[in-house]
Amino acid sequence: MDYKKYIKNQKARFFILKMLSFIPDKIMLGWQYRIKTGRKIDWKEPKRFTEFLQLYKIKYRNKVAQRCVDKLEVRQYVESKGLGEILTGLLGVYKNAEDIDFNALPDKFIIKTTNGSGGENLLISRNKKEFDTRDAIKKLNGWLKLKTVNVGREWAYDGIKEPKIIIEDLLEDSDNSEGEIDDYKILCFNGEPKVIIYDCDRFIGHKRNFYDTDWNLLDVSSDCPNKPQMIPAPTNLDKMISIAKILSEDFPFVRVDLYNIRGKIYFGELTFYPWSGYVNFLPDSFDFELGDLCPRI
Repeated sequence: MDYKKYIKNQKARFFILKMLSFIPDKIMLGWQYRIKTGRKIDWKEPKRFTEFLQLYKIKYRNKVAQRCVDKLEVRQYVESKGLGEILTGLLGVYKNAEDIDFNALPDKFIIKTTNGSGGENLLISRNKKEFDTRDAIKKLNGWLKLKTVNVGREWAYDGIKEPKIIIEDLLEDSDNSEGEIDDYKILCFNGEPKVIIYDCDRFIGHKRNFYDTDWNLLDVSSDCPNKPQMIPAPTNLDKMISIAKILSEDFPFVRVDLYNIRGKIYFGELTFYPWSGYVNFLPDSFDFELGDLCPRI
């Protein structure tokens, strides 16, 4: 069961969850996990990756992780690792949407709040003449206030006290007719990349494949279909894995998200709670395989 299907309005969902904020994390996470996956969490002897992520929310406390979920502060973290060259161009930082000078922006850009996650709270301009600035201002200011609700009880996001708006260069792949870019999400355990999740066609029929670090296709699917065509490994796969190692070395687990456009690698984000831990894999055994890789915290 996915309650987003039944309560479609985001504000309504967040209002309800805010009213339930008095419920202890462990109880709330157990409810959400049961609703989303159809399973009960084994808190005493967790063996699944998805169960580990619920423990991660409750037990793992690292101030660096709080910095890294903020879309502005994570840029500083990437630079501190000597990887500033993989950051996209930063066009501006604002506390209020009304302060943005849209006339000074290029035709193409991406604008988002620093507290967004899961692909939410962002707007894309591919042609500024068609970009509705009034609607953008309304949405952005709403997002700055709305995301004070920690829906999945994901501790790291509690560190974002004053979210901001950032504007970055829009990445596009000229080899793709829709301009979309492929996303490489690397699951790292104790600084060791283990699984690469390849996401493509995000806006025209989302597809997802799972690979090991040698780019062998894994017979696994999750919450969207696999891409059936053979996908060649990126020419600089080794470099992507090296970058993921560096960016994940401070954490027991993190997913390092990268883009690769014609051989140029760009940073996406660091994700500590992928799917918020509410996902069913096919086969189910893959959840246990990833669980075997999880460090005990």
